[in-house]
Amino acid sequence: MSKLDQILILDPPSDLRFKGPFTDVVTANLKLKNPSSMRVSFKVKTTAPRRYCVRPNSGVIDPGATVNISVMLQPFDYDPNEKSKHKFMVQTIFASSNNSDNESLWKDAKPEDLMDSKLRCVFEMPSENEVNDVDATRAAPVINSMKAEPTVPAAAADDTEMKKLLERCKRLQTEINKLNDENRQLKDEGIRMRKMPPRSDHMTPNSTNVVGRETSTAFLPSLLVVIAAIFIGFFFGKFIL
Repeated sequence: MSKLDQILILDPPSDLRFKGPFTDVVTANLKLKNPSSMRVSFKVKTTAPRRYCVRPNSGVIDPGATVNISVMLQPFDYDPNEKSKHKFMVQTIFASSNNSDNESLWKDAKPEDLMDSKLRCVFEMPSENEVNDVDATRAAPVINSMKAEPTVPAAAADDTEMKKLLERCKRLQTEINKLNDENRQLKDEGIRMRKMPPRSDHMTPNSTNVVGRETSTAFLPSLLVVIAAIFIGFFFGKFIL
Protein backbone atom coordinates (compact mmCIF):
# COMPACT_ATOMS: atom_id res chain seq x y z
CA MET A 1 0.00 0.00 0.00
CA SER A 2 1.36 3.39 -0.98
CA LYS A 3 2.19 6.01 1.62
CA LEU A 4 -0.34 8.75 2.27
CA ASP A 5 0.42 12.32 1.19
CA GLN A 6 0.79 14.97 3.86
CA ILE A 7 -2.62 16.38 4.65
CA LEU A 8 -1.33 19.49 6.43
CA ILE A 9 -0.21 22.64 4.66
CA LEU A 10 3.22 23.76 5.92
CA ASP A 11 4.43 27.35 5.81
CA PRO A 12 7.30 27.44 4.95
CA PRO A 13 6.95 24.23 2.96
CA SER A 14 10.54 22.98 2.77
CA ASP A 15 13.10 25.24 4.55
CA LEU A 16 13.46 26.61 8.05
CA ARG A 17 15.64 29.70 7.82
CA PHE A 18 17.56 30.99 10.82
CA LYS A 19 19.14 34.42 10.51
CA GLY A 20 22.24 35.19 12.61
CA PRO A 21 24.23 36.33 14.42
CA PHE A 22 23.96 33.11 16.38
CA THR A 23 25.30 34.42 19.69
CA ASP A 24 21.75 34.32 21.05
CA VAL A 25 18.66 32.18 20.55
CA VAL A 26 17.31 32.49 16.99
CA THR A 27 13.68 31.56 16.33
CA ALA A 28 12.06 30.36 13.11
CA ASN A 29 8.28 30.05 12.84
CA LEU A 30 6.39 27.19 11.22
CA LYS A 31 2.66 27.17 10.50
CA LEU A 32 0.64 23.96 10.23
CA LYS A 33 -2.82 24.28 8.66
CA ASN A 34 -5.38 21.52 8.57
CA PRO A 35 -7.55 21.95 5.44
CA SER A 36 -9.39 18.66 5.93
CA SER A 37 -12.64 17.87 7.71
CA MET A 38 -10.93 15.56 10.19
CA ARG A 39 -8.80 16.10 13.26
CA VAL A 40 -5.08 15.62 12.64
CA SER A 41 -2.48 14.72 15.27
CA PHE A 42 1.08 15.89 14.63
CA LYS A 43 4.64 15.48 15.95
CA VAL A 44 7.72 17.54 15.15
CA LYS A 45 11.04 15.68 15.11
CA THR A 46 14.62 16.78 14.37
CA THR A 47 18.00 15.18 13.66
CA ALA A 48 19.63 17.53 16.24
CA PRO A 49 17.39 17.53 19.32
CA ARG A 50 20.06 19.12 21.55
CA ARG A 51 20.38 22.14 19.29
CA TYR A 52 16.70 23.08 19.07
CA CYS A 53 13.75 23.75 21.30
CA VAL A 54 10.32 23.28 19.67
CA ARG A 55 7.09 24.64 21.14
CA PRO A 56 4.68 22.93 20.76
CA ASN A 57 6.33 19.77 19.50
CA SER A 58 3.09 17.77 19.31
CA GLY A 59 -0.64 18.20 19.43
CA VAL A 60 -3.96 17.89 17.59
CA ILE A 61 -5.25 20.30 14.94
CA ASP A 62 -8.98 20.63 14.47
CA PRO A 63 -10.51 20.82 10.97
CA GLY A 64 -9.73 24.17 9.32
CA ALA A 65 -7.49 25.28 12.20
CA THR A 66 -3.88 26.47 12.14
CA VAL A 67 -1.11 25.93 14.68
CA ASN A 68 1.96 28.17 15.00
CA ILE A 69 5.16 26.40 16.02
CA SER A 70 8.29 28.15 17.30
CA VAL A 71 11.58 26.45 16.46
CA MET A 72 14.34 27.95 18.64
CA LEU A 73 17.95 27.42 17.65
CA GLN A 74 20.34 27.53 20.61
CA PRO A 75 23.47 29.78 20.46
CA PHE A 76 26.56 28.30 18.79
CA ASP A 77 29.79 29.27 17.02
CA TYR A 78 28.80 29.79 13.41
CA ASP A 79 31.17 28.63 10.66
CA PRO A 80 30.15 29.94 7.21
CA ASN A 81 32.12 27.17 5.50
CA GLU A 82 30.15 24.46 7.25
CA LYS A 83 26.84 23.53 5.68
CA SER A 84 23.95 22.70 7.93
CA LYS A 85 22.86 19.08 7.90
CA HIS A 86 20.04 19.58 10.38
CA LYS A 87 16.59 18.49 9.30
CA PHE A 88 13.07 18.50 10.68
CA MET A 89 10.18 16.17 10.03
CA VAL A 90 6.51 16.89 10.63
CA GLN A 91 4.75 13.58 11.13
CA THR A 92 0.93 13.41 11.13
CA ILE A 93 -1.90 10.95 11.49
CA PHE A 94 -5.68 11.27 11.37
CA ALA A 95 -7.32 11.30 14.80
CA SER A 96 -10.91 10.33 15.46
CA SER A 97 -13.17 12.90 17.05
CA ASN A 98 -13.72 10.79 20.15
CA ASN A 99 -10.06 9.91 20.70
CA SER A 100 -8.59 11.79 23.65
CA ASP A 101 -5.49 9.64 24.23
CA ASN A 102 -2.90 11.01 21.80
CA GLU A 103 -0.09 8.76 23.05
CA SER A 104 -2.00 5.54 22.42
CA LEU A 105 -2.94 6.83 18.99
CA TRP A 106 0.72 7.09 17.99
CA LYS A 107 1.63 3.85 19.73
CA ASP A 108 -1.00 1.84 17.82
CA ALA A 109 -0.47 3.65 14.48
CA LYS A 110 0.41 1.58 11.44
CA PRO A 111 3.22 2.76 9.12
CA GLU A 112 0.82 3.11 6.20
CA ASP A 113 -1.35 5.49 8.26
CA LEU A 114 1.49 7.97 8.86
CA MET A 115 2.11 11.10 6.81
CA ASP A 116 5.26 13.18 6.96
CA SER A 117 7.00 16.24 5.53
CA LYS A 118 10.69 17.05 5.78
CA LEU A 119 12.31 20.47 6.12
CA ARG A 120 15.96 21.39 6.00
CA CYS A 121 17.59 24.07 8.15
CA VAL A 122 19.28 27.03 6.50
CA PHE A 123 21.60 29.38 8.39
CA GLU A 124 21.92 32.94 7.09
CA MET A 125 24.08 35.81 8.24
CA PRO A 126 22.62 39.35 7.98
CA SER A 127 24.07 41.74 5.43
CA GLU A 128 26.18 44.73 6.51
CA ASN A 129 23.26 47.12 6.01
CA GLU A 130 21.01 44.99 8.22
CA VAL A 131 23.70 44.80 10.90
CA ASN A 132 24.10 48.59 10.85
CA ASP A 133 20.34 49.06 11.10
CA VAL A 134 20.13 46.72 14.08
CA ASP A 135 23.06 48.45 15.81
CA ALA A 136 21.52 51.87 15.20
CA THR A 137 18.18 50.69 16.60
CA ARG A 138 19.85 49.34 19.73
CA ALA A 139 21.99 52.44 20.19
CA ALA A 140 19.11 54.94 19.80
CA PRO A 141 17.51 54.34 23.25
CA VAL A 142 20.91 54.64 24.91
CA ILE A 143 21.67 57.94 23.16
CA ASN A 144 18.24 59.33 24.00
CA SER A 145 18.62 58.40 27.67
CA MET A 146 22.02 60.09 27.75
CA LYS A 147 20.51 63.26 26.27
CA ALA A 148 17.67 63.22 28.77
CA GLU A 149 19.90 62.99 31.81
CA PRO A 150 21.34 66.34 32.95
CA THR A 151 25.10 66.37 33.20
CA VAL A 152 27.26 68.51 35.47
CA PRO A 153 30.54 69.80 33.97
CA ALA A 154 33.67 68.56 35.69
CA ALA A 155 34.90 72.09 36.35
CA ALA A 156 31.65 73.06 38.07
CA ALA A 157 31.81 69.96 40.27
CA ASP A 158 35.40 70.76 41.22
CA ASP A 159 34.47 74.37 42.10
CA THR A 160 31.63 73.18 44.30
CA GLU A 161 33.90 70.74 46.11
CA MET A 162 36.51 73.47 46.66
CA LYS A 163 33.91 75.87 48.08
CA LYS A 164 32.71 73.26 50.55
CA LEU A 165 36.29 72.52 51.56
CA LEU A 166 37.09 76.20 52.11
CA GLU A 167 33.94 76.68 54.21
CA ARG A 168 34.90 73.74 56.43
CA CYS A 169 38.42 75.13 56.81
CA LYS A 170 37.05 78.55 57.80
CA ARG A 171 34.76 77.02 60.43
CA LEU A 172 37.62 74.99 61.83
CA GLN A 173 39.92 78.02 61.92
CA THR A 174 37.26 80.02 63.76
CA GLU A 175 36.98 77.32 66.42
CA ILE A 176 40.78 77.23 66.79
CA ASN A 177 40.88 81.05 67.27
CA LYS A 178 38.21 80.85 69.95
CA LEU A 179 40.12 78.18 71.81
CA ASN A 180 43.33 80.22 71.56
CA ASP A 181 41.56 83.21 73.12
CA GLU A 182 40.24 81.07 75.96
CA ASN A 183 43.70 79.59 76.45
CA ARG A 184 45.24 83.07 76.70
CA GLN A 185 42.66 84.14 79.26
CA LEU A 186 43.33 81.04 81.33
CA LYS A 187 47.08 81.63 81.18
CA ASP A 188 46.65 85.26 82.31
CA GLU A 189 44.42 84.14 85.15
CA GLY A 190 46.98 81.52 86.15
CA ILE A 191 49.77 84.10 86.17
CA ARG A 192 47.74 86.45 88.36
CA MET A 193 47.01 83.63 90.76
CA ARG A 194 50.72 82.79 91.06
CA LYS A 195 51.65 86.41 91.82
CA MET A 196 49.17 86.59 94.67
CA PRO A 197 50.68 85.78 98.14
CA PRO A 198 49.71 82.32 99.35
CA ARG A 199 47.09 82.32 102.10
CA SER A 200 47.94 78.85 103.35
CA ASP A 201 50.29 75.96 102.72
CA HIS A 202 47.76 74.30 100.46
CA MET A 203 46.44 75.50 97.17
CA THR A 204 42.88 76.71 97.19
CA PRO A 205 40.24 74.82 95.23
CA ASN A 206 39.89 77.75 92.80
CA SER A 207 43.60 77.84 92.05
CA THR A 208 43.63 74.08 91.61
CA ASN A 209 40.80 74.30 89.10
CA VAL A 210 42.52 77.10 87.20
CA VAL A 211 45.82 75.23 86.97
CA GLY A 212 44.03 72.05 85.92
CA ARG A 213 42.09 73.88 83.25
CA GLU A 214 45.27 75.60 82.10
CA THR A 215 47.09 72.29 81.77
CA SER A 216 44.26 70.53 79.96
CA THR A 217 43.44 73.36 77.60
CA ALA A 218 47.09 73.94 76.73
CA PHE A 219 47.02 70.81 74.68
CA LEU A 220 43.72 71.51 72.88
CA PRO A 221 44.98 73.97 70.23
CA SER A 222 47.87 71.71 69.28
CA LEU A 223 45.56 68.73 68.95
CA LEU A 224 43.03 70.66 66.88
CA VAL A 225 45.78 71.99 64.62
CA VAL A 226 46.92 68.43 63.93
CA ILE A 227 43.34 67.30 63.25
CA ALA A 228 42.77 70.31 60.98
CA ALA A 229 45.99 69.57 59.06
CA ILE A 230 44.95 65.95 58.52
CA PHE A 231 41.44 66.98 57.50
CA ILE A 232 42.64 69.65 55.02
CA GLY A 233 45.32 67.37 53.59
CA PHE A 234 42.76 64.59 53.02
CA PHE A 235 40.29 66.84 51.15
CA PHE A 236 43.00 68.63 49.12
CA GLY A 237 44.44 65.25 48.13
CA LYS A 238 40.96 64.02 47.08
CA PHE A 239 40.36 67.22 45.09
CA ILE A 240 43.71 67.09 43.27
CA LEU A 241 43.35 63.38 42.37
